[in-house]
Amino acid sequence: MGVRLRFTLLYGVLFLISGAGLLAITAAFSVSRTTHVAPPGTGQPPAEQIARLQEELASASAAHTRQLLAGALVGLAVMLLISLVLGRAAAGRVLRPLRRITAATRRITADNLHSRLAVAGPADEVKALADTIDDLLGRLEESFAAQRRFVADASHELRTPLATVRAAIDVAEAKPAPPAEVVRLAGRVRTELDQLERLLEGLLVLARAQHGALDGRTPLAVRSLIPAGVPVEGADFVTVGNPVLLARMVSNVVDNARRHNDPGGWMRVTLRDGTLVVENDGPVLDPGQVATLGQPFRRLGADRTGSGTGLGLAIASAVASAHGGSLGLRARPGGGLRVEIRLP
Repeated sequence: MGVRLRFTLLYGVLFLISGAGLLAITAAFSVSRTTHVAPPGTGQPPAEQIARLQEELASASAAHTRQLLAGALVGLAVMLLISLVLGRAAAGRVLRPLRRITAATRRITADNLHSRLAVAGPADEVKALADTIDDLLGRLEESFAAQRRFVADASHELRTPLATVRAAIDVAEAKPAPPAEVVRLAGRVRTELDQLERLLEGLLVLARAQHGALDGRTPLAVRSLIPAGVPVEGADFVTVGNPVLLARMVSNVVDNARRHNDPGGWMRVTLRDGTLVVENDGPVLDPGQVATLGQPFRRLGADRTGSGTGLGLAIASAVASAHGGSLGLRARPGGGLRVEIRLP
């Protein structure tokens, strides 16, 4: 039996019950009070007796009409309340499968895409919806698995040619008395290889944070994630997550504050109530451009390019989001940047 047919039968039964109840209440009012007409007195002229009977019949008819109207109004009010109660109960029963589907769907995240709704019951619209969601979850699981395989394969396949080029440079430099041009070229190539390896590592970490399952979750003190030698203010707190990714997130934010600081400027790291705040000194920044720094390869001007990859804050934002938190960026009025990471 489909949902449409069940709704049709349910509404039909409710209307039938309401109509029957209304008729019963009205009938009860109509028979509860019966107006008796007194017999005509003797000795009165027939014309007066007829006039008197007509008046009494009109009065009885008006009273009966008022009685029926009052009964109908009372019955309507009572049946309205009963209909609301029955309708609420019926709607709750009909929508119960949808509430179960909604609750089960909300419990499914990127970490447990293997879960399914597996709704049992007749082949109606509700089960068709649940089966469609299960099919969608299956396709999402396959897509996430393919992305994880790509990250793992790329980590190996892209590092192999880089290692080969680096080995070739080492061999060229290891020859007896290599030409100065070879040494100079080898140094430039090695510098570019280091930059390329940092970029590759950043891209792989970003892909893992955005599309990979966060395995190895463990409780961590946030203060322990901050690089050694960095002064920290405020009270420490504990979060649950992947230690490697969380440490990378914190180090990226701290390194960004160090790299883009004024000479002799200051940097401050503060912990409070599930929030890590990193602030640094520097030039006044455009708030509109600062809001885009959490995206890959976004930088502010040529003075912020340096030797970075443009992925540090993007990785930090992705890691925070993967752990159920957020990363906020704000330009300080006096110059510099304020990075605020909220963690559950």
